[in-house]
Amino acid sequence: MQQPVQWGVLGAAKFARQYMAPAIHAAEGARLAGLATSDMAKAEPFQQFCPDLTTYGSYDALLADPKIDAVYIPLPNHLHVEWSLKALDAGKHVLCEKPITMSTPEFDTLIEKRDQTGLLAAEAYMIVHHPQWQFVRKLIADGAIGKLVHVTGAFSFDNRADTGNIRNRAETGGGGLRDIGVYVIGSARFATGQEPVSVQSAIRWEDGIDAFTEIRAQFPDFTYSSYVSIRMHPHQEMVFHGEGGVIRLTAPFNARVFGEARVELHRPGLEVQVTRFPGDDHYKLQVEAFCRSVRDGADYPCPLEFSKGTQAMIDRVFEGAVAL
Repeated sequence: MQQPVQWGVLGAAKFARQYMAPAIHAAEGARLAGLATSDMAKAEPFQQFCPDLTTYGSYDALLADPKIDAVYIPLPNHLHVEWSLKALDAGKHVLCEKPITMSTPEFDTLIEKRDQTGLLAAEAYMIVHHPQWQFVRKLIADGAIGKLVHVTGAFSFDNRADTGNIRNRAETGGGGLRDIGVYVIGSARFATGQEPVSVQSAIRWEDGIDAFTEIRAQFPDFTYSSYVSIRMHPHQEMVFHGEGGVIRLTAPFNARVFGEARVELHRPGLEVQVTRFPGDDHYKLQVEAFCRSVRDGADYPCPLEFSKGTQAMIDRVFEGAVAL
């Protein structure tokens, strides 16, 4: 019987505490073994569900421990590349929160280091591991809605009251596009397998961060429009509109948290077929896929090359944006 992959977490972030650390703890083939934090009080909630967790007073101390096989990095955006490279240099596989880089050229550095070390490094883009997205990709490929004509996406929440949040700080790589734009962009790329030919955008800036971003793009076979905001009522939706039908996802990005994962297939005659995915945890599925790749050499569903394509489109959105 193979030994589970021993995981360490760099930093006691709220997201790690609520979602990813429990997912690692629950995942088949994984063991949550370590947490690095300079504030041991922040380790207590982790130890409540993982009593045998080893704590480290620094990130470097965790990386130096030969018992740790892989690390999950939930640090602020501007620290992702630095600590991903340090972890790879320390011989650890890396699963880093999105966006793993702040610009496209940084991906080449990570890919080179990944290939040099022979380790797995990936962005924590959990939605591609959810069966609703694999189902949608197959529906489109099988022609369930005929020729795809247009894709629309939306993702918003309102965190203006949380002034200390890293998403509200320019110096930590905050803003809506990097935080949630990866979803409306990456999901369209994943579902269709296509890359944008042209991109137009408009951004409303607030204290150096993008509070609202509108995107329009032309892909080889369809047009695209989306918006993201961290100053609007919570909402998320993706719609794939074809000549012969419509696919609509009502909780495409935060399944179970925002609501039940459902895929609606709208067909001629006002027929609507609804496929539900009530119990799937895409965070747990992501960890299990990562562990299979580490242990068995299985292809990882979200390699750095895919994430680089999403970052390339984000860069184009920033570069060509008009101010609102």
